[in-house]
Amino acid sequence: MAPPRLFPLALALAALGGASVMAQSLTMGVGSPVSSLDPHYHQLRSNSEVSQAIFDTLVMTDAQARIRPGLAESWRAMGTEGWEFTLREGITFHDGRPFTADDVAFTLARIPGVTGPGASYTGLIRPISRVEVVSPRVIRFYTSNPSPLLPTYMSQVPMLGRALHQGASTGDFNSGRAAIGTGPFRLVSYASGDRIVFARNEAYWGEKAPWADVTYRIITNDTARAAALLAGDVDIIDQVPTSDLARLRQDARFRIAETTSLRSMYLTLDATRAPPVPLLASSTGAPLDRNPLADPRVRQALSLAIDRRMLVDRVMEGSALASGQFMPPGSFSAIPAFPVPAADAATARRLLAEAGYPQGFQITLAASNDRYMNDARIVQAVGQMWSRIGVRTTVEAQPYAVFIGRASRREAPANLLSWGNSTGEVSVLLNSVLRTVDRARGHGSSNRIQYSNAEMDRLLAAAETELDNARREALLREATQVVLDDRAILPLYLQNAIWAMRAGLTFEARSDERNDPAMVRAVAR
Repeated sequence: MAPPRLFPLALALAALGGASVMAQSLTMGVGSPVSSLDPHYHQLRSNSEVSQAIFDTLVMTDAQARIRPGLAESWRAMGTEGWEFTLREGITFHDGRPFTADDVAFTLARIPGVTGPGASYTGLIRPISRVEVVSPRVIRFYTSNPSPLLPTYMSQVPMLGRALHQGASTGDFNSGRAAIGTGPFRLVSYASGDRIVFARNEAYWGEKAPWADVTYRIITNDTARAAALLAGDVDIIDQVPTSDLARLRQDARFRIAETTSLRSMYLTLDATRAPPVPLLASSTGAPLDRNPLADPRVRQALSLAIDRRMLVDRVMEGSALASGQFMPPGSFSAIPAFPVPAADAATARRLLAEAGYPQGFQITLAASNDRYMNDARIVQAVGQMWSRIGVRTTVEAQPYAVFIGRASRREAPANLLSWGNSTGEVSVLLNSVLRTVDRARGHGSSNRIQYSNAEMDRLLAAAETELDNARREALLREATQVVLDDRAILPLYLQNAIWAMRAGLTFEARSDERNDPAMVRAVAR
């Protein structure tokens, strides 16, 4: 593996002296790989958490995904025309340049031109029709329609600077040349797939980070990550292997932080693909002249074959919440009293026979094996459940970097995928994963099965312009119900966000799963 690239700040840190630096050092072991340091390359949780260490957003979120001021100290609705944001005074980039409203305008103009392998940031800024820089500290976003969620969307958009980043490529960020922001940490070095080293931004506008330097080690193997914590090689890990939880809870050397996350794990069923569908065949292996997944009875059968509570109890070892919808109970836009679908193999077999597949068929179910907690084990379990109703299932689990490209190219008819509803409501998932694809408008950026439902699109569009919270929530619930009835994707569970750390540290578990080194604190003694 190539050694990490060192930037000038790394030399300064080395000169500080070993003892003082080590006393203020934090090493984090994280399970999800980072695909780029370009903050607009791919709307992926692991990318975003690194971006938000180096860069900042106009609006921030707390551990419960509630919005609070960030680079913007305040914002107000301009009736139905849009929103006005007022920036804090005295914010500077890491190189000392001032951050102004013009930099916000530049950032929004840059986003549509950046393409990555998955969800685009374009969907977050699509309501904006025009930007007006009123003064160095005041900017207005005009929208074609009322946009009540725009401040929430702004909590997901990292801000850049025109003078610093005009013409900067994704490669420039990955090399470190352009990785200069306003965030609580400066970039020291980046070794792709291995580690990122940060140093505290001493001129940060907000509360200073408690660590002089942070090493962010990417350890995708669950066993290796837990072993690194046990050996003292890292101070805190995320995505704690469920098999190690009981042992860590009982060990006084460690502390656990855990909460139900906003991450929905689901299966996609490629019902719109015309035959021949790759990796889909008759029970004898012969080609099929129609796509079984296009039949709603088949999709219902596949859902009924899955014992979601068993997945949670046995595979996730209790570290998840079985669910038939995308949001946790009690959250905004969650459907009240929505039951977890019960497994019913007999009815599933009957539905398959009614659909013309009494002997079932053959299907491949694909997933990552290094991105989500127990991802490979989950698809193995689902594959066994499907096979029991006659749908002979081949499971393929690969590294996320390989798998996500295959999923985007629709190379398998069924995939285990996920969406983290970090905005605290369901609209971004519906827009990105299930809305009819319209790249120009930022619709369907992660719609990998080309799903399209005019009624869902209508309800979602109405919700996005509804200023009354109660009416907007009702519309989002209706839109959710439409896609759940269609069973184009099958929600399985909401993954728990779990961290383990040495006993001398504390961390408030975040429902958005974000690793935030600035919020890891030493326990007062």
